[in-house]
Amino acid sequence: MEDSIEVILQDPGWFLPHYRDNSLLAALGGAVLTASYGLWTMFVLPGFRKVPMRLKTEDRNVPSASSEAWCRWTSKVPYLPSSAKQTANVMKLLEGRRGRLADLGSGDGRLVFAACSAGFQCTGFEINSILLACARSKARWKGIPPTQVNFVSKDFWTSDVSKFRNVTVFLAPGVMEELGEKLIKELPRESQVIACRFPFPTWPSASTEGSGLDQVWAYDIDSIRRLAPVMSKPSTLPAKLPF
Repeated sequence: MEDSIEVILQDPGWFLPHYRDNSLLAALGGAVLTASYGLWTMFVLPGFRKVPMRLKTEDRNVPSASSEAWCRWTSKVPYLPSSAKQTANVMKLLEGRRGRLADLGSGDGRLVFAACSAGFQCTGFEINSILLACARSKARWKGIPPTQVNFVSKDFWTSDVSKFRNVTVFLAPGVMEELGEKLIKELPRESQVIACRFPFPTWPSASTEGSGLDQVWAYDIDSIRRLAPVMSKPSTLPAKLPF
């Protein structure tokens, strides 16, 4: 027994596993993690869009002392790129329409460029500086003049969108109801709103295209505004407008 213990102490490698030098593997793993964090920091984290608690800052009944509370930020929206199929579905719902188009949270500009090719005068709202630079670079590379496509570094929540007849959105479901209140108040009556993947929870759609993750819905603002008094009774609203 003593002899066995002496042998183990002299040569522990015979019963302990041999660990090879994995410095290269560790370096590769670290590089992957660093790259992943870099992508998150550049594209996802800066793309989180703050959403105001309430958008009725113009309400004269709200005292000025409460303005800070009315502008509280409660939820955020990450950058979600549109798929090619989803973009094609949006363009189907835009067929026959003209005028100015706003893409709220335009990301790298893929939807804006598609709408521009169909003859729309487009404005993309984006607060992520990396995505904004990417979209503007694409516009210059494509040779599209600023009068046709304009990417602005503005928060659409605090921007006036009343000059647009067409609005496209691809945002998280938690902010759609709040956004709907803003659009009902600001958009002209002939405007159409198209929501990608996540519909407005209390709005009946005029039409829809696609299915699953690529489904999009079109809403007629004038019809939605006329239905506003009964929006508090969603069970009485049709899933789709009868026209």
